Amino acid sequence: MSDQREILVGERDDGTDLYLPVVELLTGRGFVTGKSGSGKSNTASVIAEELLESGFPLLIVDTDGEYYGLKEEYEMLHAGADEECDIQIGPEHAEQMASLALEENVPVILDVSGYLDEEVADELLRKIARQLFVKEKKLKKPFLLVVEEVHEYIPEGGGMGETGRLLIKISKRGRKHGLGILGISQRPADVKKDFITQANWLVWHRLTWDNDTNVVGRIIDTEYSELVSELNDGQGFVQTDWMDVDVRKVQFRRKRTFDAGATPGLDDFERPELKSVSDALVGDLQDISERKDREESRILELENELEKKEKRIETLEDELESARDVSNAAKQMADALTRKETLQTKLGGGDDEELRRLHDEIVDLETERDDLEDERDELQAKLDERTNRIETLEGKLSSRTETVDRLREENERLRDRVRDLETAVETEEVEESNAESTDETEILQAGGDDVEFGFTSVEWPSQTESDADESEEITTAPEPKPPEAVFEGEWIDDRLERAAEQSQCTASTARRALVVLARDGPLESAAIADAVGRSTVAVQGLCSELLTEGVVERPVARTYTLSDDVRSKLDAMASAE
Repeated sequence: MSDQREILVGERDDGTDLYLPVVELLTGRGFVTGKSGSGKSNTASVIAEELLESGFPLLIVDTDGEYYGLKEEYEMLHAGADEECDIQIGPEHAEQMASLALEENVPVILDVSGYLDEEVADELLRKIARQLFVKEKKLKKPFLLVVEEVHEYIPEGGGMGETGRLLIKISKRGRKHGLGILGISQRPADVKKDFITQANWLVWHRLTWDNDTNVVGRIIDTEYSELVSELNDGQGFVQTDWMDVDVRKVQFRRKRTFDAGATPGLDDFERPELKSVSDALVGDLQDISERKDREESRILELENELEKKEKRIETLEDELESARDVSNAAKQMADALTRKETLQTKLGGGDDEELRRLHDEIVDLETERDDLEDERDELQAKLDERTNRIETLEGKLSSRTETVDRLREENERLRDRVRDLETAVETEEVEESNAESTDETEILQAGGDDVEFGFTSVEWPSQTESDADESEEITTAPEPKPPEAVFEGEWIDDRLERAAEQSQCTASTARRALVVLARDGPLESAAIADAVGRSTVAVQGLCSELLTEGVVERPVARTYTLSDDVRSKLDAMASAE
């Protein structure tokens, strides 16, 4: 990616266009603010559209469910808790989400508006942000994290949690790893000043509350604390580290995609047809959810069974205690009856039959007590066995989790290997094509009956000089060059190499794409991707770089055709032939 890449976001007060450098947006620290309806979310959407149009992924933390309109034009993964999302996720999906965004170049809308438990949403964002930060230490890939309502995570008045501290850490240290952050809020007075003062690009839309305009006065200048309240919808003061002028007044353009955050009116609401990512990516995330549900169901089942066993043991212990009380009472009665004076008093001189009856009753009670104790011990043994089984299952679960992580890492290595092999194969094809084009095989052509078109070997007899003059003229015809060879030469090689270097495609793929555009253009990037056998995201990035090099033009959004300069060159080459 070239540091000179820029995107058009609006028009300055003097009528000139305002371009912002891509590398600063992706890796820098941004802050966009303005009261409700002033245009701050539109500005964020415009920046997102331009980055997506150029093939750069990003992750948007959507607190109000208003960014899904971007899917009208772009393939994005909409993840959250609502059924309208492509996939319902939880904190357990954090690592996979970060991998998709950074390693698979999948743009993500993280919709946290549907979570009933705010702690779950906070944990999800915290874990994803941490995974992005950790992975970027190794990848160092320019990537932008957009956070709506940032004051909820990093408030000025204190009470900042672990998630807020992590966002502050990203704003301070993420840039050197390639991880940028854009915070959006309608109340700058409620945002921690450390975040605002560290931002290297800021957009101030209309603000009217005194506390908020005072912040503008402290950050920019006192005069702007009054001017900011007079801005129209979509207008804003842009303050950056890289512009010659400290502050510029800008009218941001309207976003092209569906405005899902617009205030509902009386007209019928018509939801546009939305694009999404492949089912395979969603399926991977669903597998994680299903596995977690199965594990939680099994644990709940074991806990319920354990609770039943514990209640049975308590019941048996109560029955055993009652049996002991009866046994003791019977023994006391038997002892009393065996005493001579008691026998004479109670039984009128003794009764062996009564003694035997009491003795038998004692024996029966003691036997019942022993049986209850045995049953209790047996149940206790089963309980211990169940407990050991639970511990074993938990151990297996932990082992399987480690195995899944290991397999995931192995899968990523295999993907990298496949990409390397694809690049090597394309490079080899280019080299073979170049070798064939330079080593032209000459084919003999003659007008006589004995030899037709030079496809047979011919041994010519010796000739005199006069005979040679009269001999039929022999010509050679080179083997036809591949279509891609038209786009070779000093006039275009350097531009194609630079475009390939800044994208995920090779120069050979770029030439094939130009052949497709010359034959069938104008075409959308998806159609070009199908024709050259590469992903839409990769070809979109290639087309964006070719646009920068002046090789192609974009007559309408996401549609490309050969530039006038290239077409003129092709016409000149055809005329020369």
